[in-house]
Amino acid sequence: MNAKSAISKEIFAPHDERMLGAVQVKRRTKKKIPFLATGGQGEYLTYICLSVTNKKPAQASITKVKQFEGSTSFVRRTQWMLEQLRQVNGIDPNRDSPEFDLLFENAFDQWVANTASEKCTFFQVLHHTCQRYLTDKKPEFINCQSKIMGGNSILHSAADSVTSAVQKASQALNERGERLGRAEEKTEELKNSAQQFAETAHKVRFQQDK
Repeated sequence: MNAKSAISKEIFAPHDERMLGAVQVKRRTKKKIPFLATGGQGEYLTYICLSVTNKKPAQASITKVKQFEGSTSFVRRTQWMLEQLRQVNGIDPNRDSPEFDLLFENAFDQWVANTASEKCTFFQVLHHTCQRYLTDKKPEFINCQSKIMGGNSILHSAADSVTSAVQKASQALNERGERLGRAEEKTEELKNSAQQFAETAHKVRFQQDK
């Protein structure tokens, strides 16, 4: 089981939530820690997760999840309702970049995703979720590539792939039907020819018997 599947099972499923997407991140700028702060839990991995409740009316949220070094389990940290998200900054609209910022009502984080592709997929799911679950006060998406906002999102691509597969299958069935139809016609022609040959042979034999 990969990390994201484990997070979905451990963190969200017990609370009757579905995880829609997640991205592994690191801070672009180090968080200031008070000089006297001690007793830290060591190194850790951080994931920004998007989830929605199964109960109606569905509520979406963004959760920070951590996995500390030496542990196989995950820990839920800060959680924001999707309504609290004010701005999503893709940093550079002209190239694939792993950097992004999230601005909430009471927080601002600067992140670097594990890969630019992982960030792009998360942004596509996040944008779609905002359009679906937020009726007003939708967050502003700035400095984002057009494929995140438009028809080339992963969700649309998946739908297009399914549609294309259905069309190809339908075409194949039609072509197969046409081939079967032609085969049936050919069989009928051969059957008629054989019948006519048999009748002719019978007549010839009857003439000879006379």
